[in-house]
Amino acid sequence: MLDNMRKIVPPCGFHCIRINHLGVRFSDQVVLEDVNLHIHCGSLNAVIGKNGAGKSTLVRAILDDIPHTGQIEFRDTKDGRMQKLKIGYVPQSINIEKNTPVSVYDLIASYRFRYPVFLPKKRKIYEQIQKSLSVFDAEELIDRKVCNLSGGQLQRVLLSMAIMDEPNLLLLDEPVSGIDQTGMERFYQTMDHLKRHYDLAIILISHDLDYVAKYADHVILLDQTVQKQGTVREVYTSPEFERIFSVGLEEQDD
Repeated sequence: MLDNMRKIVPPCGFHCIRINHLGVRFSDQVVLEDVNLHIHCGSLNAVIGKNGAGKSTLVRAILDDIPHTGQIEFRDTKDGRMQKLKIGYVPQSINIEKNTPVSVYDLIASYRFRYPVFLPKKRKIYEQIQKSLSVFDAEELIDRKVCNLSGGQLQRVLLSMAIMDEPNLLLLDEPVSGIDQTGMERFYQTMDHLKRHYDLAIILISHDLDYVAKYADHVILLDQTVQKQGTVREVYTSPEFERIFSVGLEEQDD
């Protein structure tokens, strides 16, 4: 696993994202505390940790879906001015009823363009959706029913939706759960393409330590707070990594 580790985190390009002293509390329970991150554009940042470490809560806080303390800053280094951060998001799963007649076009047109699905297809919207789908080799899915898509196909559709507004930050919460090894490899190769060609910062929640080792530029080891962050080698060889993940291995051996 260590043979594929990346050693250099790419420098900031035109923008960078800082998460300062972020914290989340539910009643008396502290879920996240004093989380500080510097996310570079053009980089894949993997958040790892055991179940219950606060990984998905971190994503929800960045999306501003839940109350939190701290600040999330986006700075455009072209002119140094603070600007509004645009975020794309792909959830772990979405609920789709069986036999629903909604097509991929209907899903994206209604969600992204607020275009009612009962109206005839609009050519301009159709072309825009097809163009976005083509980034993930999914343009042939545009007229398919969403309920008939495989896990990998649905993932590509959701990724297409997430980047349509040209976000600065892409949040991915375990987006490859239930996808086979071929699909996993394709997904991570796509992430590599996105960060290189779209100057996009990516935060990926993942349990796949081997794939993180192969593709991540920066790793964040989370357990209520940031226990360790840095290159894959720096995190994977750290005492903090051994302490957190050796517990799970010991439980499996019992």
